[in-house]
Amino acid sequence: MNITRVGVDIAKSVFHVHGVDRHEQTQWQAKLKRHEWLDILNQRVPKGAEVGIEACASARHWGRELQRRGYTVKLIAAQFVKPYVKSNKNDRVDAEAICEAMGRPRMRFVGVKTVKQQDIQAAHRVREELFGQRTAKANQIRGLVGEYGVIAPIGINKLRQALPQWLEDTENGLTDEFRVLLAELSSDLRHLDHRIADIDARIEQTVKTDPVARRLLDVRGVGPLTASALAGALGDGHAYRKGRDFAASLGLTPRQHSTGGKDRLLGISNRGGSYLRTLLVHGARAVIRHAKDRDDGLSQWLNALKARKHVNIVTVAWAIVHDETSYEPMLAASR
Repeated sequence: MNITRVGVDIAKSVFHVHGVDRHEQTQWQAKLKRHEWLDILNQRVPKGAEVGIEACASARHWGRELQRRGYTVKLIAAQFVKPYVKSNKNDRVDAEAICEAMGRPRMRFVGVKTVKQQDIQAAHRVREELFGQRTAKANQIRGLVGEYGVIAPIGINKLRQALPQWLEDTENGLTDEFRVLLAELSSDLRHLDHRIADIDARIEQTVKTDPVARRLLDVRGVGPLTASALAGALGDGHAYRKGRDFAASLGLTPRQHSTGGKDRLLGISNRGGSYLRTLLVHGARAVIRHAKDRDDGLSQWLNALKARKHVNIVTVAWAIVHDETSYEPMLAASR
């Protein structure tokens, strides 16, 4: 038996595998338990064979384990596997579909992230969730005080300033019982602020020791937060052939609807990583906002582009990534 390619449908406890030889003939199908599947695969499949996994929860962990055993790992996004599911969906059919999809010559794959990259991304995901909780808490406070005829000011900073004033004002119509609840809500808001600040400090510290993140800090409009998120997504940069491929993975390229020889580009899609795309767009807006007051080559290029295009188009155009090189503003302006 000479298995050259294996598709694996991973789950919490039970894994399905589908292996084929170089003639695309099925050589192995099995249902394996979590604690045994790697050892059995190691016995049945020769080193150097390709093993494909759908890019989902725990896929990168198993990818690293397979790489340690000498296999070539191919992670595939779920939407690229779906077209190869031939019949009713089940785990065995999914494993076969993964095996077939990874054999397509023009298939796009997801890089196997390192543990360090996952640490960085975990910090950003926790931070993003905390931001959501803080926004929800602020909105809850606004809604509750509104029921007592107290109108909260716009902006979370002004809300923080207003909270102690509401608690001290005995003439604003708030009852003693509600003031106790409001004081607890204010404490919850401060706790979320402190947690976000702690994560920001940790992220900033990791940027100082990460050579990729330090290079990215040279890009105008990129601060520690964006540099850290970019470094976590990029790794060594070898997962992408060029910057445009990385931009496409973030959804920074326009959607296309072309037919009959007529090319039609639509708006920027919502595909890819929304968190990182948001950071880049905010950084680009800051660069464009200050470009009108500067006279360097990059600012001139941005101002000229802004004169011809909508500011949102200019903003998205300013989303670049350099790997293993230092940022050069004049080079960026020549694009």
